[in-house]
Amino acid sequence: MKSIERNALLLAGALYLAGAGPALAAGGHAHGHEHGHEHGAAATLQLDAGKKWETDAPLRQSMGHIRQAIAGALPDIHDNRLSAKGYDRLAGKVEEAVGQIVADCRLTAAADAQLHVVVAELLAGAEGMAGKAPGAKRRDGAVRVIGALEKYAAHFDDPGFAPIAH
Repeated sequence: MKSIERNALLLAGALYLAGAGPALAAGGHAHGHEHGHEHGAAATLQLDAGKKWETDAPLRQSMGHIRQAIAGALPDIHDNRLSAKGYDRLAGKVEEAVGQIVADCRLTAAADAQLHVVVAELLAGAEGMAGKAPGAKRRDGAVRVIGALEKYAAHFDDPGFAPIAH
């Protein structure tokens, strides 16, 4: 039952981030943050007046878990040796970490709006790795997650986080 609840939460977050956000924002967040959003929030990442956005401990921890999982699988991804089950496991780790972000992260409204761009990419990448993106290779999903991690490193203040060298 816990898996169903987690999947429902992830689906609600994914729908929100995938474009239903402005429609859902009027009724509040799908993932329980304690603030609202302006309609038509930015779809591209921007810095906070030239500075990186603030982070909190749950966000830093979850992003670190995603980075660690991807970095550990990178040699097999690069050499096209990662099996479908391996990609499924990796997708599950990304989804689990995103679920923790959704449940525990508390940022300002502006930082949260920017984080949504990264989270949407992470979920799209996880979907690809799980083989649920029609016409796409699972490896493309991993590349998308790596891109999201690079965006996070460039736009969010997380001193212990470094993008994955690839």
